[in-house]
Parts: sequence; structure tokens; C-alpha cells
Amino acid sequence: MSRRGVFTAIDPIRLLIVIALAGLLAAPTEAQAPGVIVAKATELPFPLTVEALGTLRANESVEIRPQIDETVEAIRFEEGQFVQAGAVLVDLRDTQARAAVAGAEAALAESESRYVRSHKLFEDQLVSAADLEPLEARRNGDRAALDAARARLAETVVRAPFAGRLGLRRISKGSLVGPSTVITTLDDTHVMKLDFDVPETALALLRDGLPVLARSAAYPDSVFRGRVISVNTRVDEVSRTVTVRARLPNPRRLMRPGMFMSVQLLRNDIRALVVPEEAIVPEQSRLFVFVVGGDGVVVKRAIRIGRRRPGLVEILGGLEKGEDVVVEGTQKVREGQTARVLRRVEVKP
Repeated sequence: MSRRGVFTAIDPIRLLIVIALAGLLAAPTEAQAPGVIVAKATELPFPLTVEALGTLRANESVEIRPQIDETVEAIRFEEGQFVQAGAVLVDLRDTQARAAVAGAEAALAESESRYVRSHKLFEDQLVSAADLEPLEARRNGDRAALDAARARLAETVVRAPFAGRLGLRRISKGSLVGPSTVITTLDDTHVMKLDFDVPETALALLRDGLPVLARSAAYPDSVFRGRVISVNTRVDEVSRTVTVRARLPNPRRLMRPGMFMSVQLLRNDIRALVVPEEAIVPEQSRLFVFVVGGDGVVVKRAIRIGRRRPGLVEILGGLEKGEDVVVEGTQKVREGQTARVLRRVEVKP
């Protein structure tokens, strides 16, 4: 076969290829643009949730100790008993204290009598003021001595300083006790204080009154609710955390001092710009979204993100409210390409 014959046989095939390419090039631009599903960057309530670990403390707590060295005469409480403020817990031997009061009363009676007689003479101008002044001073001194003796007598009775529940008894009748001796403990647990540490990065969001949810391994099915009452004025230089104190009602007395609690700190009045998490495209150490403009042109935008919650991501920078971001079709679009919006989905809380 001649060279001319070979080219004549091939020409129809080339012609078909050229026609096919021409058809593809002449296809509508709309058919070439990839279809995507988009969602608007939306500002929604985005509550702050900080998780921490804390320790329970009684609303008021004290170790009951006597103020003087003396022997225990009587114990008037039971372990675990609930007592009112001022209730008598322990009687100490008061023999010497009562004798001291009796002696002070006698001394005051004598000095008072002398002062009264001399004062009448002074009014009749039979004695001078210089004679009256030492008697008055003596009377005042004896009065002060009596007050001191009575105070010491009162210290022989150990009382509850506030209403609460008593702990274990640590003394017995006949024990010699003193200011260093712990008789028992007293805790006011109708309200509990919960101390926990949060990172300093959350400091600007903290305020009194924030709701707190606490849980304990001892009661896995119970949630204890309370509110923040105070934020420490100092940040720990080592851990870079700040201590927060919350108050939790304890009507059933389930919570006890020293218990370990897991804490959720909530703040509901925070709004944030959010997008569906499907819109986030990670590349190496950076994050991007594909923004579809009004003309359908795709722009690849670097963003900064904040907190997350199921299905949503907080946007801290790189995106404006109301912009459309691609949530389905991110693998098909490229920077500068035109995209067809097939559907818009609504971003919900």
C-alpha cells in the first residue's frame, strides 16, 4: 500500500477526534462548574463550657478545741449529731473557776461598799476628791477582775459556734485537754463551697453568678447545680490557673467536705460566628474554608478557629458573617473556579 493510501485511511479517525474535542470545548460553562452545597457563616448563641476538677468544702468548718487547760467533766454530744449554735458540747472541771468568781465578787462587794461610803462623805465635804479617787480605782479594778473570772468560768463550757453536724469524738471523760486538743469537728453542710482551677485564658469570661454543674463518682446519677460566688484575685504563677469558688445547695446532705468533684462551668450569654465543621479544610498546620461569592467564584480563605461543639466550629478570624462556605464538594472546587450552588443548608444551634 502506498503512503498516500495510508493517510487516506487514517483521516476519518482524526476527523472524529477533532469533532469530539470541539464538542467538549463548546459545552456550556455551567455544565463544567462543579455543584456544591453551602452554608452561611452564622452568629449563634455559643455557651462557654469549661471543665475542671474541684474539691468540696463546708460552708463553715471548725475544729472544736477548749480555750483553757482543764479536765473533761461531761461530754454532752453524740458523734454525727446535728447541733444548733450555742449548744453545750463539753463541760470542763470548773471548781477553780467558780472559786475565782466567788473571790472576785467578794472583793468587788467590799470595794464597792467603801466607795459608796466615801462618796457620801465627799458629798458632805468631809473627805477630799484625792481621798475618793483611789477607792474608785480599786472598785473599778475589782469589777474588771470579776469580769475576767466570769469569762474564765464561761470557758469551762465548750459550745458550738454555729449550727452544723459534729464529727468523730476524740476525747473521753476525765481527759486533760487544752487549746491544742481537738475535741471534735463541726461542719455546716447545708451549703457547700466548691473550689476548682481554670486556665487563665478563660479569666475574661469569668464572673460571679455563672452556673456550675458538678458530679461525683459517689453519686454517678446525680448532678449538683450551683453558681460562682468568687474568683481569686491572683493567678498561680506555676500552673497559670485561677481558682474559682462556687456555692452548691446541699439539702439532702449528700455532698461532704473533701469530696472530689468534676465540674462544668457554663456561660450562656456568649454569641459566636460559627460554620459547620464539614466546611473546615486542614492543610498541614493551617485551616481553610472555600467561600463562594455572589458571582459563584470560589475563594480559598485561611481561618482561625476557637471552640468546638458537635457539628459546629467557632470562627475567630478570616470569615465574615453571612458569607457562603462550601460544606459538601470541598474536594471538587479550586481557588478561582466557578461553582454551582445546588443547595443551601441552614446552620442551627
